[in-house]
Amino acid sequence: MSFESNLERVSSRHRELEMMLSTSKGLSAEDITKLSIELSELAPIAEKINEVRSLQKELNENCSLADENQQDKELLVLIQSEIMELSKSIGILRDELQRLLLPKDEINEKNAILEVRAGTGGDEAALFATELFSMYQRYSALRGWRFDILEISENDIGGYREAIASITGRSVFARLKFESGVHRVQRVPTTESGGRIHTSAATVAVLPEAEEVDVHIEDKDLRIDIFRASGPGGQSVNTTDSAVRITHLPTGIVVSQQDEKSQHKNKAKGMKILRARIFDLERTKRDAERAADRKEQVGTGDRSERIRTYNFPQGRVTDHRINLTLYKIDKVIAGEALDDIVDGLTATEEAARLAAMP
Repeated sequence: MSFESNLERVSSRHRELEMMLSTSKGLSAEDITKLSIELSELAPIAEKINEVRSLQKELNENCSLADENQQDKELLVLIQSEIMELSKSIGILRDELQRLLLPKDEINEKNAILEVRAGTGGDEAALFATELFSMYQRYSALRGWRFDILEISENDIGGYREAIASITGRSVFARLKFESGVHRVQRVPTTESGGRIHTSAATVAVLPEAEEVDVHIEDKDLRIDIFRASGPGGQSVNTTDSAVRITHLPTGIVVSQQDEKSQHKNKAKGMKILRARIFDLERTKRDAERAADRKEQVGTGDRSERIRTYNFPQGRVTDHRINLTLYKIDKVIAGEALDDIVDGLTATEEAARLAAMP
């Protein structure tokens, strides 16, 4: 469908919705709510379409005036200046409309399961994983999202071997989906007496949180083992058989949960993580099948792909996918400047999607 056809389709649907809602004839309360949401989504697009058409009409009139006043050089200069300004404004609005008309990916509106794991580098990698997890926690707070810790596994010095959280809010997955991959850190560890710079890594996975309607799991496909919790935890750790290990037999995905004192709560948390991992696995398979159509994606989403380097001695953070370097590592780690990177990645993906449009 051409760009102009798209504009007419949106305008026509917007007018249709306005007429339907103005009378509400034969509409149920549920229908009215659904149509009102659709109308609110189309309204800003319809407004820009009307603005473009109004400017286009003005441009056509100026072009006619220019043709009629070829002999009046002074007036012609003014008209041509107006034509240039109108053409520029129309171009900007058309670009905005193209972005607004990009097909929406419903998965972007989903909540997310965040998983951070220490990679190569021993204790230093675990400490870096702790900092990354805290960075996302602070970033979530700044955006008004809810950040619920599902599981934390610590080493002897307080570093995180693994940390998992559920993040709930508006457009969570859209903002965090580019964080999946290997994050590398370069710095002098506190345990290093010689002052040498070490390189360590942590792996981040951001999975869209799946509802039961997204992933149907049969009871017969699950093996659930109950065992006694171990390691740091609440007062009931090592006193009750409350820890839960859930194995999804068809995929072999295993989830363990022991943070809660209640076996039922551990199972509920475990199922939330399991659904997200199964949903992500299925989504990854679908993406692989459509490999030829994935030009719009920034990076591959592969957990083994090195995406970013945090160099503390130089105070810089570099995202290797878009060659973006920021010299404000403290603000990035604090979550305050993470949007600078996310915005760059989002813009790059958006530009690629626009370029791929017919």
